[in-house]
Amino acid sequence: MTLSPLHNQRWQFWIDRGGTFTDIVARRPDGQIIVHKLLSENPDRYADAPIQGIRDLLGLKKDETIPAAAIEAVKMGTTVATNALLERKGDRVLLLTTRGFKDALRIGYQNRPNIFARHIELPEMLYEQAIEVNERLSAEGEVLVSLNNLEETRLIQSLQKAFETGIRACAIVLMHGYRYPAHEVRLGELARQVGFTQISLSHQVSPLIKLVSRGDTTVVDAYLSPILRRYVDRVAGQLKAAASSQQPADEQLLAQFHPYQEGTASIQLQNASHPPSTHPPIY
Repeated sequence: MTLSPLHNQRWQFWIDRGGTFTDIVARRPDGQIIVHKLLSENPDRYADAPIQGIRDLLGLKKDETIPAAAIEAVKMGTTVATNALLERKGDRVLLLTTRGFKDALRIGYQNRPNIFARHIELPEMLYEQAIEVNERLSAEGEVLVSLNNLEETRLIQSLQKAFETGIRACAIVLMHGYRYPAHEVRLGELARQVGFTQISLSHQVSPLIKLVSRGDTTVVDAYLSPILRRYVDRVAGQLKAAASSQQPADEQLLAQFHPYQEGTASIQLQNASHPPSTHPPIY
């Protein structure tokens, strides 16, 4: 199949990779919109549904190289995060929070189906360990308990112990951190020094008032982001490897990872030799 690599005459793909089916909307070089559906899991036929869907639409045989010059962009949403959350298959998470609030997320909102039940079954926490930090800021930003060198030394030791158990994701949720993030930023630096690869700061993830809701969101971010990143890197790596094995450097696909929104992860691969087209959105 011969495809023109000329500017704005390349394929664009929008992919929704669900738990059962993968749906693809594509814009051909001539501007025509086409759709394609295939099973998300079909190991007897292909290793990855989005890649196979692209190959199907390009009319490529199994051993043919994906022509990077023919593709302008690939954008994909996936429910990998939602599935991991429902199945409790996220990463192991360490929680850092202000001293005295270690159990705040566990206590939660005290909402339960039977308010008068004598035996309460609390939901399983997404974080594995929690470390209290000797620090405190007031609602006006006054430093009530400073994050001093002695406390930082203690925290590094605690972080190192958690790291040695295999935990690589860290959620940092401090009182009033959404408004005064200096202490969260510093804790993030310490966690990065120790070697944590996923560091979620509440003032970045959910800069909103109310500790519990902000904390829940931050823990979920730390729990799921590594899963999403690994999946996105795997798909991007497959597409880039397939496309770049025989392509000049300026005609390879460059990958960008976008944090998940509304339960999805987003991956965008852009042709390195051309800027994005000015095609209007299809929705």
